[in-house]
Amino acid sequence: MKFLKWSILFLVMSSCAPIYVTYDYDRGTNFNQYKTYNYYSDMKPGLSDLDTRRLLDALDAKLKTMGMELSDNPGFFIDISSQAFQQAPNQTVGLGVGGGGRNMGGGISIGLPIGQGQINRQITIDFVDENKKQLFWQAVGDYRFNPDATPENRLARIQQLVDKVMSKYPPKK
Repeated sequence: MKFLKWSILFLVMSSCAPIYVTYDYDRGTNFNQYKTYNYYSDMKPGLSDLDTRRLLDALDAKLKTMGMELSDNPGFFIDISSQAFQQAPNQTVGLGVGGGGRNMGGGISIGLPIGQGQINRQITIDFVDENKKQLFWQAVGDYRFNPDATPENRLARIQQLVDKVMSKYPPKK
């Protein structure tokens, strides 16, 4: 019974790959002045329509809890872009051939990848003050992406990303 509990715990922990987020911001910005926002109409997030809607809904909900509201006359605009990339597999098998004789030898070896590399997605969220024509806050989130995930799992992963990204807004000086 203990083995089963530990096995389930291990599976749950290994399926929750970490989300890495980096931030940057303009140090001279007064973040308290921004209470309303909107999205760029020509935004190309690089996600499927369903994932885009999930991301925007999660971001709207998070910003609302932070006291901000969506507006037609916003204090700042949000731009979102993303890209997916496949990492090389971590595991390889080495094969070698060699021979020699009479004080001479030679050989060759190669590493063959096992399985497929994981797919990562990088999402960049920019907050731009259109009046000043200036980017004032940016977050880049990087996480493991499973293209075969269920809609519920995709939504949960996107909500985790938004929570982690927005945990550092506004930045503490």
